[in-house]
Amino acid sequence: MLENYSNEYDVKCQLDTCKTYPIITDSERGEMFCGGCGLVLVQNIADTSHESNGYSQEDFMKLTRTGPATSLTMHDKGLSTVIGVNKDFSGNALSSKTKYEFNRLRVWDQRSKSRSTATLSKAFTLLNGMKTKLGISDNVVESAAYIYRKTVSAKLTRGRTMASLVSASLYAACRENNIPRTLDDIANAGNIERRILSRDLRTIIKKLGLKLNQYDISSFISKISNNMNLKEKTKRDAFDILKRCESEEIIAGKHPVAQAAASLYIACIINGEKISQKKFSKESGVSDVTIRNRVALIRKTLKIIED
Repeated sequence: MLENYSNEYDVKCQLDTCKTYPIITDSERGEMFCGGCGLVLVQNIADTSHESNGYSQEDFMKLTRTGPATSLTMHDKGLSTVIGVNKDFSGNALSSKTKYEFNRLRVWDQRSKSRSTATLSKAFTLLNGMKTKLGISDNVVESAAYIYRKTVSAKLTRGRTMASLVSASLYAACRENNIPRTLDDIANAGNIERRILSRDLRTIIKKLGLKLNQYDISSFISKISNNMNLKEKTKRDAFDILKRCESEEIIAGKHPVAQAAASLYIACIINGEKISQKKFSKESGVSDVTIRNRVALIRKTLKIIED
């Protein structure tokens, strides 16, 4: 049952009773084992970490043996060979003949890359650009790169654009890590249509068998209130309204962003902040009609009467 480690496949326990249990990784022993039965699935995992325990630049250079850790956000996972600048080991400039030879080597090194490698390079360049626009952390981008690699392996790229698949992978990664980003945010950052993004997202979820949890509505309350510079008391009242809505079970099947915007709108009225539903609609990306319907439902259910 033991196998050598490889990043090209997903490790799973073969027992039916263990399908719901996670796979646990022990980096010290270099093993991966089932969280249900404890069976060791993989051994001899390669150490991809970076030795950097030195307290000075000299110690750091002595301890570094493997370079930086591998990353899925690079087309070659950070293991490519880079032909450096036109200087020798002592820092002196190369001769004209040697410089010409190294320039030719760089050209042929670029031309010799496969088509799939060039495609991955373009896709991850786009992914890093979207990361900067949306302010997303590195671990979410790593998850998005992993989902995109699985999409390419499943041959789902035929008839679909690279931008839409990268955007769909990033949205799925945001859902998995509970990062509050809507479809409109991802579509604007990727410069694609929302309907194309939704279509490709449904395809990825179905073909790859992804199980995406619903967003936490409280995260959207924090996002919208921070963007609109609302008072802290207004934000806390919105959290309280949301909690009461959950206890009354009126948020099931409702748009999470619309529910957050409606809770904030009611909290603004209670605290005397005069902000129209149109501004909430523009900030949240939800129509003012939807917000108005959610507000009416909350008022009726919780029996809220504003002064």
